[in-house]
Amino acid sequence: MFSRRDFLAASAVGAAAVVASKLSAAESGPGAVMLTQGKRVAKPLLTNPEVTGRYRLPHRLGLGCVAIGNGFAPVSDEQVEQTLEAAWATGVRYFDTSPFYGYGLSERRLGHFLHNHSPDDYVISTKVGRIFKATKQEPAPSLWKSPSPFSFEYDYTADGTRRSIEDSLQRLGVSQIDIVFIHDLAPDNFGEKWTEQFAIAAKGAMPELTRLREQGVIKAWGFGVNRPEPALRAVEVADPDLFLLACQYSLLDHQQALEKTFPVLEEKGVPVVVGAPLLAGFLAGRERYLYGGTIPPGAQEKRQQVMAIADQFKIDLRTASLQFAAAPSIVSAVIPGARTPEQVQANSQSFQVEIPAEFWATLKQKGLISQNAAVPA
Repeated sequence: MFSRRDFLAASAVGAAAVVASKLSAAESGPGAVMLTQGKRVAKPLLTNPEVTGRYRLPHRLGLGCVAIGNGFAPVSDEQVEQTLEAAWATGVRYFDTSPFYGYGLSERRLGHFLHNHSPDDYVISTKVGRIFKATKQEPAPSLWKSPSPFSFEYDYTADGTRRSIEDSLQRLGVSQIDIVFIHDLAPDNFGEKWTEQFAIAAKGAMPELTRLREQGVIKAWGFGVNRPEPALRAVEVADPDLFLLACQYSLLDHQQALEKTFPVLEEKGVPVVVGAPLLAGFLAGRERYLYGGTIPPGAQEKRQQVMAIADQFKIDLRTASLQFAAAPSIVSAVIPGARTPEQVQANSQSFQVEIPAEFWATLKQKGLISQNAAVPA
């Protein structure tokens, strides 16, 4: 007897097969690329001159450097270099990294590449909140594959913040970091005790970063978090310049940000960098949704509905997703990740595609995106 569970399982398999058919690489493994579709304009719009605020991030499209820290799967030094070269060639000049990404590996690889470019030509953001120490112990299983041989402790104090920045400068081999985000200080990382860590940061990391900004050591600071609560609290007790909000605004999941987070930050004049605009690959054809290891109920079905409409208008899901994430006036940049030159090039191509207004109207009519969601002009 064919049960409802069997039906749902078969539907999921069918949806996955349809998505995989959109990929140009073999199957849907690491490095797979969704084919870019749609009418293209002359050049991608990678600058963002309309965004204002205490700190103006001029780049609309950046590169998230999780993958070059061996996020999800290992990648060779040679491939990282090729990927970063491709990013630069397409016009990407904003790079977001963290000591946490591969336990220092992402920063070292990025710094090795940027060593050949003038600091005036690019923007780096990295993060504080963890202090790393060398260890001979085997790392616990995690997102990072073959990470550097380090362990870490959380530290949101002023001393820990200075130490973290100094360590990042050493790993990157640069003279200045443009933006510093207080990293992962959120309920998804600490549970109810996140408020205790926030109190430490309010007396330590936040005033210290303000001092470093005033001294010209950094240009801007904020929070880099996967939940909205820290950002909303930070604008009440400090003067952050911008926020990196990951896992909070995407084509499939954006209602809370539209209704609760963005209005507060807009009132305070604090812009946003959107992290994980492709849901860690899910909106580019991967059977992976963010970082938790499971795909939420209904996500595959909703993705399939959007893809069906995109096919009608002869555009691809990745392109629609990136342009959607970049559309709100509060958004200064989106930073999809990439592990291959082809992925970087495809992300840039997505900003060359002209998406018909009827596509967005159809998504709203079908209830697949919010009625009040901003869409590309």
